[in-house]
Amino acid sequence: MITNKEPVTTYRISVLTDCLLRLEYQEAGHFMEDRTQIVENRVFPGVHYEVRRAAGADGRGRLIVETDGLLLTYDEKEFSAEGLSILVKSTGNVWHYGDHPSNLGGTARTLDTADGAIPLEDGLFSREGYAVLDDSKSAFIRLSDGQICPRSEAETDLYFFGYGTDYQRGLKDFYHLTGPVPMLPRYALGNWWSRFHRYTEEEYLRLVEDFAKEQVPISVAVIDMDWHITDPDPKYGSGWTGYTWNRELFPDPERFLQALHDRHLATTLNVHPADGIRVFEEMYPQMAEAVGIDPRSEDPVEFDMTDPSFRAAYFTYVNHYYEKMGVDFWWVDWQQGTKSRMEGIDPLWLLNHYYYQDQVDRKKRPMIFSRYAGPGSHRYPIGFSGDTCATWKSLEFQPYFTMTASNIGYGWWSHDICGHMHGRKNDEMMIRWLQLGVFSPIMRLHSTSNPFFIKEPWNQSPEMRRIMDRFMRLRHRMIPYTYTMNYRAYAEGIPLIQPMYYEHPENEDAYEVRNEYVFGSELIVGAITEETDPALRMAGVDMVLPEGRYYDLLNARIYRGGKRRKLYRTVEEIPVLLKAGGILVLGGQEYKEAGYALNDSGNPEVLEIYYGAGADGCFELYEDDGCTMEYLRESGRCITRIEIKQDPEKREIHVRVNPAYGNSAVLPKTRRVRVHVLGVKGKAGEERKAGEERKAGEEVLLSSEEFLPARGWSGVITDVEPARNDVRKLAFELLDRAWIEYDLKDTLYRGICEALEAAGDDREALRECIRKLQKEQDLAENLADALLELTEDA
Repeated sequence: MITNKEPVTTYRISVLTDCLLRLEYQEAGHFMEDRTQIVENRVFPGVHYEVRRAAGADGRGRLIVETDGLLLTYDEKEFSAEGLSILVKSTGNVWHYGDHPSNLGGTARTLDTADGAIPLEDGLFSREGYAVLDDSKSAFIRLSDGQICPRSEAETDLYFFGYGTDYQRGLKDFYHLTGPVPMLPRYALGNWWSRFHRYTEEEYLRLVEDFAKEQVPISVAVIDMDWHITDPDPKYGSGWTGYTWNRELFPDPERFLQALHDRHLATTLNVHPADGIRVFEEMYPQMAEAVGIDPRSEDPVEFDMTDPSFRAAYFTYVNHYYEKMGVDFWWVDWQQGTKSRMEGIDPLWLLNHYYYQDQVDRKKRPMIFSRYAGPGSHRYPIGFSGDTCATWKSLEFQPYFTMTASNIGYGWWSHDICGHMHGRKNDEMMIRWLQLGVFSPIMRLHSTSNPFFIKEPWNQSPEMRRIMDRFMRLRHRMIPYTYTMNYRAYAEGIPLIQPMYYEHPENEDAYEVRNEYVFGSELIVGAITEETDPALRMAGVDMVLPEGRYYDLLNARIYRGGKRRKLYRTVEEIPVLLKAGGILVLGGQEYKEAGYALNDSGNPEVLEIYYGAGADGCFELYEDDGCTMEYLRESGRCITRIEIKQDPEKREIHVRVNPAYGNSAVLPKTRRVRVHVLGVKGKAGEERKAGEERKAGEEVLLSSEEFLPARGWSGVITDVEPARNDVRKLAFELLDRAWIEYDLKDTLYRGICEALEAAGDDREALRECIRKLQKEQDLAENLADALLELTEDA
């Protein structure tokens, strides 16, 4: 720590890492030592730096602080643009106090009423290689008793992030400074059902039964505000706030919540807490007495999270009481602004902090569902992004909004999938939104009370119903993978969703693609947010394909990387790419007569392993009990290491599921695996069943018998050959689907077949043929480009 000494210490410069500095200035020398709303921990491992003094251009002395990554120059006066600057060595750019670089964006408090893009708050990174996090005005958490207090004196308290393009490291150090991302309960990663609708107990349980009949798993039941009384006597105000079950709709709440648990669903209730506890609420007498109000007065108990007596009573008589009844977590729907009774402190942040801390204090794995309240909000997942418009513009913005939030460490957004309100009916938009939801942090269907907002799969057309069913099943099957990424976010500070430039910072194209993102360690996803081309009958997404070989999880199509191009899909699919050497672990689903057991989000008996051929791969599957705080202990965790290696000389692929290590008590007694290998032709070992080939590249399947997780399993796939896209078949399907002239279809197909016969495996010759046909036949750009896409396997 570097300070001035006399007569008063007015500044402090703390070197936290070689790329992270804390810059403080306070006239009286009173500096913040406690935790704040943003900062949890300022203790970092030691870092080498040098301090010296030199004369500036004006002849006056300057303090110089140099690390391996930064060079600070300071005139030791009140911070100013002329007196304080920092050079970021990796980029050569210089920050002067007060500068505003081209920030890559963070996130926003809410998408309420948004119809398309909205401005974003700043994140931790910029194209210039630096950003400043301002902690000057945030409240502090008093060390002695945990009380939240506003700052009493003006102070400049900044954190300078100068990580250049090392975004991953910058984010990890941000989490070290502000606290880790807690692990979500396992059930949160399945499908959520939510609708602003006046459900009855009978109707909601019938809904759950209909999902079971549809063989579509759901793991979270969201009960919007109609669970409580919404029509009190007008003299008490509106029914927007409420805490007493509406027993006309739910005559026995405990029975209802138990019925949901019996069907393997967790439950959350919506609360709009602003109006406090009024006389018609069941808990009013206890609440009134707890805060010193005579219940006979019928005076309302005002909602005030700054009042310790109110907080204690509120959690005791509302939250704890209903959680004992069966409520698993709370949807805190605060919409009443940013002013509280404590100067400068956002009531939303107070709600998030105290709701979360209450669960921590009770040793419960905490989770809330609430809006974003500024940097540091990642400590209180999950984020409710608000009521968006059901339009293509809103859909188009959400992939970018979600991945950019990682720039401020906020990795667990939940959107109103398929849109909340307004807009117009559009089945294709609904499906594209659902597909985005499946590959989002949280998959939560939700809509307003308008009776024409209908999202149940069985109420859709047969085609849309089939697609919805397929994708919602896939979301549930992905829980082993997303839960492992959940642990990775906690342990390593790597969000589930990241912009492409995190892993490819030197590729300019990676900064321009707004619908493509990394989904965990193994997948790249392209969200399609445009309408179908009426002639091509497909829509596309602009994507960067990094160097390497990739396989589409949904259709086994093969791509060679090292380029940027548009990828086209029918409404049935979006690009979901598994890299060569990638290993994706899903849960196996046996749907026959499964019933409500499908909703179970626990550690599965059957693992479906998808492997991208072309490189050796390794994946460590993380599992625990899914709901307690035992994940904080090494003894509560279990890891299963899966290794897949290729032997080109013997033309074999060797699969090994290593013995599980750690707390194997959380695993099923026995397991089976099914291994899907994308991008090869081959057969399973003689002792195993062979699988079926796929339509684009190839896929072989290797299945195990039951084995003990503590012993592991291994298998071999033999006679392996690299596969290619079946261009002839794919071209026919594309042309057959297109709404173009029959004669043109025939001309194009014959030309492609003739080129295949003549060129063999020469893909460039095939591409030249397609370009020639495009010119001769004056083909639409999208049609020609979609045909060219089929050749991108080499």
